[in-house]
Amino acid sequence: MFEQKKKKRRRDEENRRLFHTLIRKLIGARYYKSTGATSARDSNGHGTHTASTAAGAHVVEASDRGLARGTAKGGQPGCRIAAYKTCTADGCPGSAMLKAMDDAVHDGVDIISISIGLNAAFKSDYLSDPIAIGAFHAELKGIMVIASAGNDGPIASTVTNVAPWLFTVAASNIDRDFQSSVILGSGKVIRGAGIHFSNSTRPKAYSLVYARNAAAASKPVEDARTCLPGSLDPKKVSGKVIVCVMPRDAVTTKQIIKVVVEDAGARGLILVNQKEKIRASDFGHFPFSEVDMTDGYKILKYMLHTKSPTVTIVPTVEVKPTKPAPVVAFFSSRGPASLTENILKPDVMAPGVLILAALPPPKTAKPSTPKFGLASGTSMSCPHVSGAAAFVKAQRPSWTPSMIKSALMTTAITYDNMRRPVTNTSGLTSTPHETGAGEISPQRAINPGLVFETTTQDYLQYLCYFGYSQKTISKTLNKATKFSCPKKTSKDLISNINYPSISIGNLRRGQRKMIERSVTNVGPERNVTYVAHIEAPEGLVVKVAPKRLVFGENVDKVSYKVWFYGEKSASKRYHHGSLEWSDGYHSVRSVFSVNIN
Repeated sequence: MFEQKKKKRRRDEENRRLFHTLIRKLIGARYYKSTGATSARDSNGHGTHTASTAAGAHVVEASDRGLARGTAKGGQPGCRIAAYKTCTADGCPGSAMLKAMDDAVHDGVDIISISIGLNAAFKSDYLSDPIAIGAFHAELKGIMVIASAGNDGPIASTVTNVAPWLFTVAASNIDRDFQSSVILGSGKVIRGAGIHFSNSTRPKAYSLVYARNAAAASKPVEDARTCLPGSLDPKKVSGKVIVCVMPRDAVTTKQIIKVVVEDAGARGLILVNQKEKIRASDFGHFPFSEVDMTDGYKILKYMLHTKSPTVTIVPTVEVKPTKPAPVVAFFSSRGPASLTENILKPDVMAPGVLILAALPPPKTAKPSTPKFGLASGTSMSCPHVSGAAAFVKAQRPSWTPSMIKSALMTTAITYDNMRRPVTNTSGLTSTPHETGAGEISPQRAINPGLVFETTTQDYLQYLCYFGYSQKTISKTLNKATKFSCPKKTSKDLISNINYPSISIGNLRRGQRKMIERSVTNVGPERNVTYVAHIEAPEGLVVKVAPKRLVFGENVDKVSYKVWFYGEKSASKRYHHGSLEWSDGYHSVRSVFSVNIN
């Protein structure tokens, strides 16, 4: 009893300390009339969740209604947060996003984190995209802008926020998952995935019905099988657990299916996923389990051979450590970038699946109202990188945004917790079009050895190479900025801007292409030599000169050239590899993607 009271006092003291910390954490909040908002208050939790991921204070015993319990903290807990509400349920007006970034620059922020992105179907060019425009001006002021890659994966060329001055973030899972098992009336246990918070401590067995057999009058049985809106007969569903098959279309989501079966009076849902690897989704208090096709077949076979099939959906349990991790999230948008394939996007990958972070308290909070929630998306991976960038900035305050970006990219991890190459949800080895340079490793990024400095001049030349006229570009600059486009401009030259990764969107068989890069020594040793190591796939010959980079007391910046040659026997597709520079202690890794056709 004494120990319990002691623990309670310690917990109360920690909460008091947290309260005073939070008072000083949020130092400003703005909202914009063009959004229709009437206050800066977070109405759906998205902004609070992402902000606390980036810079939330330490909180002991944080959990989402008992799940994912532990000590939570943001990427850089010492940071202050300024919030800019640019979105409502009606969308995110471009005018609001531009004004918010402009305000953030004038407010003196160091880093802007944007968990917003246009849908991949809207391919706005750089001078029509409000995020790209606002981020460009922030970059000119030395402010780093980090943005989410989008949630339209696993389809290729869906990555958004692809401007080179943006730091674009893909999503991965972490070594934790949530299991929602079902027990068939036969006693067989099927281990599915899912998150639900049933009020019942003793889950009850319910009759089990296959959605195909519960079709409403005059409705196609195939529509009922996938639980499309209006396809089910409530008389056949009410009071039962229903088995639905996830449709292959990209329109019908799990949440839509939940609403359909809940409205029909079902007491639970078993969803058979036929198009992707199963992953836990939050269904609130509605009993739910998601299973793959193999387990789905077992359930349907049991129902077929049982007169009165029943099932029990047991409460969700946490499973960890999960292996493998990280794995590229199924929903994470992929490259190559649609505007130009000569810049490699996304840039890096970070945790974005079922991330625990803070939720805003409702206006009429109840004791049972959760203070933390689990959420997934590149919206969740973006603030992880924002926190990591703030962490590096705190250690290296003189570094520019491009130096911090380079440090996080060249030190990124490309293997999982099984010491194998990172994979995607199909079990295949991932590519830079899915992961960028790899999974961020903030501690390693503090001391990267070498960095690629991408300058304002690089970005302006990029716009010239992309096809904008000097007159058009000049309109985006202040009068004091002196700039002229090179005489020779071509989209192929984009590959040559001093970026930490390399992408060549068009290399013909038998063609040789030369790329130039410069690196700056930021390591503690002034007299140091780096040696090159190349990993190139079959069909792509890669050579570098010089093979050694020698830095001295008066030499802190060195250039090198890389030649790519597509063999005549090479297959017509993207080929991926890496060039790594090492001094025996630091490893500076640049990934490359080359399209041979």
